[in-house]
Amino acid sequence: MLSVCLIFLYVFLTAYLTGFLVLKGIGRFCTGRNGMEASEAFWHMLKIPDYCMAGLVALTVYAQFFSLFYKIGLAANLFLLLLCVITSAIFRKELFKELLKAKQTVTWKKAAGCLFLFLLFAYGTSRGIIHYDTGLYHAQSIRWIEEYGIVKGLGNLHCRLAYNSSAFSLSALFSVSFLGIQSYHCMAGFFALMLAKICGEIAEAFRRRRLILSDFVRITCIYYLLIIFDEMISPASDYFMVLTVFYIVIRFLDLSEEKVESWIPYGLLSLTAVYAMSLKLSAALILLLVVKPAAMLIKSRNFQGIFSFIGLGVIIITPYFIRNVIISGWLVYPFTALDVFSVDWKIPKGIADYDAKEIQAWGRGIYDAAKYGESISLWFPEWIRGLGAVDKLSVFGAVLSVPALAAATLVIWIKRKKEMYDFLLVAATVNLSFLFWLFSAPLIRYGCVYVWLASALTFGGLMLYVIKRKNIWRAVYIVLGLAACYKVYAFGQEVALAYDGNYMISQKDYENFEMTAYEIDGLIFFYPSEGDRAGYAVFPSSPAKAEMALRGTNIREGFRYKKISD
Repeated sequence: MLSVCLIFLYVFLTAYLTGFLVLKGIGRFCTGRNGMEASEAFWHMLKIPDYCMAGLVALTVYAQFFSLFYKIGLAANLFLLLLCVITSAIFRKELFKELLKAKQTVTWKKAAGCLFLFLLFAYGTSRGIIHYDTGLYHAQSIRWIEEYGIVKGLGNLHCRLAYNSSAFSLSALFSVSFLGIQSYHCMAGFFALMLAKICGEIAEAFRRRRLILSDFVRITCIYYLLIIFDEMISPASDYFMVLTVFYIVIRFLDLSEEKVESWIPYGLLSLTAVYAMSLKLSAALILLLVVKPAAMLIKSRNFQGIFSFIGLGVIIITPYFIRNVIISGWLVYPFTALDVFSVDWKIPKGIADYDAKEIQAWGRGIYDAAKYGESISLWFPEWIRGLGAVDKLSVFGAVLSVPALAAATLVIWIKRKKEMYDFLLVAATVNLSFLFWLFSAPLIRYGCVYVWLASALTFGGLMLYVIKRKNIWRAVYIVLGLAACYKVYAFGQEVALAYDGNYMISQKDYENFEMTAYEIDGLIFFYPSEGDRAGYAVFPSSPAKAEMALRGTNIREGFRYKKISD
């Protein structure tokens, strides 16, 4: 736990300073004089988690670019520290003002609450259940980044190593494996801590004596945090993506509630949506939120803003695509519709297509990729039966939200209620994301955020519009309070029963497994003696014995598919 606390502090300081630098840079060089004047209220609204999120986006992009040239380790961290020192020196006055502003707004109760959350999530991140897929390929993917940065044709060693998530590069940056102690995996826990702080803002509902739409998202996010508390020790890309989507939706609705008229904050959230797509492609439709800032920019004919933010979006996503091509030969693996590169290390199209079908079939509860083409009438009933009671209820609510939102959209459009357009945009985005998930690869952990938010936003938004009387809201508070008390009690009981004092100093390490060695072109590789999990320690490993060949004489030159003629 102590090691996690120290890494959390390191991540916080570097992410905050990097985020401060990035946001100041955007404010001064990308938005123009008029844009800055219109957005002063926004810059004043920024909170510490917002600077941290901006910093995490920037650091992920930095780690991915760095990995294209060198391994992610000591050198990457030294460059980062140098950048933070320079930032602190240049912006020392502004940073001191931010510190004073924070000091004025933080009461002892808030400080105690933040300390409690910090220690709670450090405790949760120091121990828990290692996700199955972490032993399968997460750990090895991160180690490849730590050891080599990037290797051409790595996906030929095993196709899962081609599942390139930007979360792995960020995890490698802060794994501090170069210290020689262990490779720490704390970043999912840090994201969870940051969202816990943002969800804590729901306490403002008691001051304002009413709920706002983002509070429904906060309640849903709190539920998710409780679910993953004993699993966030794993660097699974699902956690990063889901928590980032929660952040985007919460802040978008907060801006709408504050009636912020500047396009800049909405543009920044759109850039975060681009980042979410690099974490996991299932977040792609969250980019629909770009409609809001795009419409504002086009209406004001702000071409400087348009090209600046398009350029920033390209910068954010470019290293992700480059890594895809280098690892697999495909722009977006395993989807072969975009076949634009002809390189000798490309994973064969047949293997990629089969992998894509297997992902979708597995999400539908079909464990035979040959049945991929089954109609929805065949797989959907079986898939529903395989869900737990809560998941069934959630999916049912999400399905109902689709026609409910369609009807509400028609009424709002006819009555020209412009004040509800933001609600419609966000609700439509999550509902369409839910439908995309449902008809592609509907594994709950891939798209739980869309399942929950579809109904929470649709019915929550309509309830806010219909219910106006304060006495009804008192009843809502009582119901939510009772539910919260029960959940906190159950959560506390679960944490207490699972208490383990073995990890008070160092974090629980990756799981490791018995491996079998084999040789390819004179080099030793490993695969599991039983099962398909390779773990972290034995390297280089893959879930199964690879059918590949070296492109040259060593690993750095990469791998290619082994043809029959070889």
